[in-house]
Amino acid sequence: MTKERQPSRSVKSSPQTISPRPAHPRNLHPAQSSTDQPSQAADFRPTGPGDSVLANPPRRTTYVEAVALYERGLEALQRHDYREATDTLESVLRQYPEEKELHERVRLYLNICQRQATHREALPQTVDERLYAATLAINGGHYDQAIAHLRLVRDEDPDNDHALYMLAVAHAQRDEHAEAIAHLERAIALNPENRALARNDPDLEPLHDDETFRAALEAPPSAPKPTDTRRRPFRTRTGR
Repeated sequence: MTKERQPSRSVKSSPQTISPRPAHPRNLHPAQSSTDQPSQAADFRPTGPGDSVLANPPRRTTYVEAVALYERGLEALQRHDYREATDTLESVLRQYPEEKELHERVRLYLNICQRQATHREALPQTVDERLYAATLAINGGHYDQAIAHLRLVRDEDPDNDHALYMLAVAHAQRDEHAEAIAHLERAIALNPENRALARNDPDLEPLHDDETFRAALEAPPSAPKPTDTRRRPFRTRTGR
């Protein structure tokens, strides 16, 4: 007689033990490895409002303090306050030497601070430095960059006829006739010598068919001023 086979009893497996995830500082670039360096400080963005700085509470109470200081440094970096960001991030290394994992991110952003601060210090600071930088930019065909330098000069010294004349050249090269002529008229009013210079300046050739431009060159100045006899340190390629 065949014995009836008893159905096999299913064996429930014991639940798998999952080790707690190690705590990490908030990763502002989820898809970025810790060795990749962000190109600009402006790229820093939190991952989301629901994200937690710590996945699980760490055993060391100093870790929470170190992360808080680290995030203060990133906030300063987002504001482009590189001096404060550097001081704050260096404090993490100095005050929390045991947080080796956090140090890797700190050094990454310290390198960014150093690069950004060096770039800012290299920018022209004085009127003469900006005029020279604008001259190089015009000669190289970088008219947007030249206009940026010249606007700073104009804001600091509104009666700088040389800066206004160069603004006219840069705008003319970008076929922005209205802006070019407005700056040229102001430059001529401040220094009538600019009228003769403009008549023979090939950089203003795009304006030659404009009636307003021709009128500016032919009309006498409404209120003559003493000629500025000071030597001008810089000229564009055609004015030298």
